[in-house]
Amino acid sequence: METVDTTERLAHLRELMEENKVEVYIVPSEDSHQSEYIAPCDARREFISGFSGSAGCAVITMEKASLATDGRYFNQAQKQLDSNWELLKQGLQDVPTWQEWTAEQSESGKTVGVDPTVITAPDARKLAEKIKKKGGKELLAIGENLVDRVWGDKRPPRPNEKVSVLGENYTGKPLTEKLEDLRKELEKKKSAGFIVSMLDEIAWLFNLRGNDIPYNPVFFSYALVTSDKATLYVDSGKLLPDVKSHLGESVTVQPYGTIFDDAKALSQTIPDGASTSSSTSPRKKFLVSTTASWALSRNLGGEEKVDELRSPIGDAKAVKNPTELEGMRRCHIRDGAALIEYFAWLEEQLVVNESKIDEVEAADKLESIRSKHEHFVGLSFDTISSTGANAAIIHYKPEKGNCSIIDPKAVYLCDSGAQYLDGTTDTTRTLHFGEPTDMERKSFTLVLKGNIALDKVVFPKGTSGFALDTLARQFLWEEGLDYRHGTGHGVGSYLVSYWGFIVLKHRLTRAQNVHEGPIGVGTRIQYSEVALSAGNVLSDEPGYYEDGTFGIRIENIIMAKEVKTSHTFGDKPYLGFEHVTMVPMCRKLIDETLLTQKEKQWLNGYHAEVIEKTKGFFKKDSREMRWLERETQPI
Repeated sequence: METVDTTERLAHLRELMEENKVEVYIVPSEDSHQSEYIAPCDARREFISGFSGSAGCAVITMEKASLATDGRYFNQAQKQLDSNWELLKQGLQDVPTWQEWTAEQSESGKTVGVDPTVITAPDARKLAEKIKKKGGKELLAIGENLVDRVWGDKRPPRPNEKVSVLGENYTGKPLTEKLEDLRKELEKKKSAGFIVSMLDEIAWLFNLRGNDIPYNPVFFSYALVTSDKATLYVDSGKLLPDVKSHLGESVTVQPYGTIFDDAKALSQTIPDGASTSSSTSPRKKFLVSTTASWALSRNLGGEEKVDELRSPIGDAKAVKNPTELEGMRRCHIRDGAALIEYFAWLEEQLVVNESKIDEVEAADKLESIRSKHEHFVGLSFDTISSTGANAAIIHYKPEKGNCSIIDPKAVYLCDSGAQYLDGTTDTTRTLHFGEPTDMERKSFTLVLKGNIALDKVVFPKGTSGFALDTLARQFLWEEGLDYRHGTGHGVGSYLVSYWGFIVLKHRLTRAQNVHEGPIGVGTRIQYSEVALSAGNVLSDEPGYYEDGTFGIRIENIIMAKEVKTSHTFGDKPYLGFEHVTMVPMCRKLIDETLLTQKEKQWLNGYHAEVIEKTKGFFKKDSREMRWLERETQPI
């Protein structure tokens, strides 16, 4: 992780700010679709600040520059930011949010500028209010992104990858039924139509997948769905004949860039004022998600003509159908076999052969092993292959030439996942190839106990992930320990594998990609607003991190399901979880004295399931089989 000299870039940006008559300029992480993971051409915040983490916001004034990020990235940001920048550690006491810092800088009538396509309408309104209260002049929408001008011809081109059809044997439901279900929701809400801006929602709705953003099978697009028409805004050159045939007469295709002009035209179809000329027929507004951009809302006519809501597509997508659930089970077994093969290989290389392997070489080996398995498409995010102190950097990204040799005498944390046609995986395992310290074993076991507690919980329908979060933290809390991230995020079906892996009072980002919403387990207020439902797929990933020393995280994917209970208080169904990740827990790091009898029974049962479901991938007496048998021995 190298520090980037941003002096010239900031100087150029400040010239453009002066030209546009703004004294403060905001550079969020997200693209026009509020994606967490973005195409290289949209990495504006990274370009201007030098910080490459996935979450954060840069704010530049004529004299200062600040970068706000959450606890996952404190260490990384301190290493990457140069002396031009102040780091705002979000979530810590007495540290202002980037919104508060921005408002403070706007005092004495200063104007704050932002590209309206990369900030949501609700966020823009809230920020404008803060600016006014602090004595700032206004929040100004600037049509041209100023960082793009600084970047100039060195800015990467926008991707233009082909779109493909994902068959009903994987999706479990044709696009015509999904459109019909959405129209029923629109009718309930008496709306004129729904403009879809989230890329994963569009891919899911139309049963299409793309390759415009690394690790995420989505494509740049918008969509408009009304009671009798569906329009997909995508550059037609991306659509091969089979895709056009798949869309058929159900969907009209328009160029990607025309959505804003069409939005303006749509706004003219809705009368001004509270209602139409008929006093008994209130006018119908258009619906947009709360994640839609300020630019899109402005073009539709603003609050008078637009209603914002949590996306009904996001809600529907989060509840997997039987075909999708079975796909998740199957792909996790194959993925588990790949990880078992990888860990057995890595241990032999480090311990037996005493080979020198760096973090990137190890990650590349894991990808090559995964790629041999059926239905493999690619990785679902950058593999976090981290040794020793690097494992304490929650979202560590090793880079060739700037990473560590894996130390067999230190903790090794591997957080990785893959995209398969039948599902998305995301697994974290922490291992030790030597003799762990007492603190490492204790920390690992406390984290394991939290992982088991969430896996085993039974709860009434209507319970949110917000209410379950303490189950995973309780054993750490008893020791005065904790972790600065969420406990669980939603996982998509060959889409995205996580959403909102952040524990903060103030939201930094709406993760769209390897994290799927709107459900999750954590302290974010959003998780209290949506109850968990049968068919939800989530991660279960408590952790603990000692800065500069080691990091522990254990992550399984779990699926919510109805369970039978002896009683049904309040006539409510009760839910529990089914785990689908099939990778052993590291035996060396488990302190058996800290486990209860029930926890030991769970662990033995889990390991018996792992070996039963994955042993068919390995030959008897093979390196992999010997490793698997050893790691799954009952305790």
